[in-house]
Amino acid sequence: MSLQARPERMLVLIPAYNEQAAIRGVVSSVRQAVPQADILVVDDASSDNTAPEAEAAGALVVRHPINLGIGGTVQTGLKFAQRGDYDIVIRLDGDGQHNAADIPLLYSILTSQGVDVVVGSRFLSSAQPPRIPWVRRLGIYIFAWMVSLLTGSRATDATSGFFAVNRRAMQALAAYMPQDYPEVESRIVLHKAGLKTLELPARMHARLSGVSSIDNWRSIYYALKVSVAVALGALKDIPALPKEMAHADTD
Repeated sequence: MSLQARPERMLVLIPAYNEQAAIRGVVSSVRQAVPQADILVVDDASSDNTAPEAEAAGALVVRHPINLGIGGTVQTGLKFAQRGDYDIVIRLDGDGQHNAADIPLLYSILTSQGVDVVVGSRFLSSAQPPRIPWVRRLGIYIFAWMVSLLTGSRATDATSGFFAVNRRAMQALAAYMPQDYPEVESRIVLHKAGLKTLELPARMHARLSGVSSIDNWRSIYYALKVSVAVALGALKDIPALPKEMAHADTD
């Protein structure tokens, strides 16, 4: 019996914590943008109805029994994707800030430009991003400078939670995903694994509900903590991944 390459399988990963007011709309917008994709909501031990709302919208749902934080939540989704034999994972937040209509563009660039990761940057878009407090904006600029310096490639939005990854990047992040505020350090992990990252313009909205847990004082603490983590991450021994990773063929 001859073997034929199967169509690429996409999983849209939505980490969520106490997003009951927004998650149904986020899932619905993803379904409209990429109806062929599977949608996974990883509920990080929410105390509200995030999981039932996600299920009612038609998403697959994995629930953590205890809160692991954003790094552990994304890592759960990536391991789910590996076990489910997905080729591509698109990650966006559960609060409605990311525009699901941009997913096809991230997918198209990922599969056509020879890169392993595509990151949506709010600072490359011609649209005005949501207002960001000056302390957080300063931290974002510092993180972008650090990532640019350590990777040798210009970064503009090192804290973006909107990205697309292929199998190679999926494998690297599933194994080495930082657990606490992981976006910045992940860029270093990907670079050390020999993977290529490209930023694209991405539109951002204000949150559909709730408020950010990071205020000005937490932003300062966060900036110091992440800066140390990035410096230590640059010293980690992370093996480079092979350039070719075979797909699992089907009959």
